[in-house]
Amino acid sequence: MALTVQSLYVLAAGGERASEQLETVTNNVANANTPGFKKLLEEEMSQHIPDNGADAYNLLIFPRFKATHVILSQGPLKKTGAPLDLALQGRGFFAVKTKGGELYTRNGHFFVDALGRLVDSKGNPVLDISGGEIVLQGSGKVTITEDGVVYEGNTQVGILKIVDFDSVKPVGDSYYRGLGTPQPTNARVLQGYLEGSNVNLVKEMVNLIEAQRRFEIYGNVIRGLGNMNLKSNEVGKV
Repeated sequence: MALTVQSLYVLAAGGERASEQLETVTNNVANANTPGFKKLLEEEMSQHIPDNGADAYNLLIFPRFKATHVILSQGPLKKTGAPLDLALQGRGFFAVKTKGGELYTRNGHFFVDALGRLVDSKGNPVLDISGGEIVLQGSGKVTITEDGVVYEGNTQVGILKIVDFDSVKPVGDSYYRGLGTPQPTNARVLQGYLEGSNVNLVKEMVNLIEAQRRFEIYGNVIRGLGNMNLKSNEVGKV
């Protein structure tokens, strides 16, 4: 088999697919210990490329990604005892205000900044149900109910904005952008807990090895066909 433009295209496309898979699995592995991280899974489809206009019998088939899905299954809950560590049990996301607008996260590792605002690990304000910031005065014990009501001593200072979506798009650093209309949620807020990643590290390591091998196979085939094509040209010149 000579290295034609079409065979190169098919192999390069397959290599790109393997590279994308490798990147996704590597990201899952890297975030296996990130609170609230949700596993990414890429759905495959088959793309058919005609063989230089030949009939359907000669179609070449290779896999391509159809979409990248965020797997929203519940992660394990870990008790920390820290009053500002919050976990969601059930579907939904905490809303935070970032420079890029309102984003959503399951990472409830929160703090109080120098201005008294409740913020996430990146310093972004955690939003109240009204869309404003939640500000603490440092005047009493912080208690947060399962419904997301925030008390400082006996004074209510806010209600956590928790929303759900049919699907979300990852934007990095365990933040997500909601797709579609926000929906109400019956998620319970657990104070003194953090939700772990829903990544199964053992399975992802297996997927990582498979993705690496797949990528190497495409590269080896391209190099092998390239050498074969070079030798064929040399023979033709003799």
